Amino acid sequence: MTKSTSAYDSLAEFMAMLDPVKVLAFHAPEALQDRVEELLEKKQEEGLADAEQEELDHYLIYEHIVRLAKSRARLHLSKASA
Repeated sequence: MTKSTSAYDSLAEFMAMLDPVKVLAFHAPEALQDRVEELLEKKQEEGLADAEQEELDHYLIYEHIVRLAKSRARLHLSKASA
């Protein structure tokens, strides 16, 4: 496991422990989702400038952390109900 992955896991675990129900209900704002779709489409069609690729990379890291947090939240809720 890389150091950055470990940091992402730690952050996701922290988020999941705060309020698992709220973590599971969380969705990125529509404007953010639209921007990611725009960047992904542009990447396929014509390519991205360096700044756009960096922006997309940050969004993908954000998404990764949220997915990890949701996964951890599900685990916390299943343990709590067992």
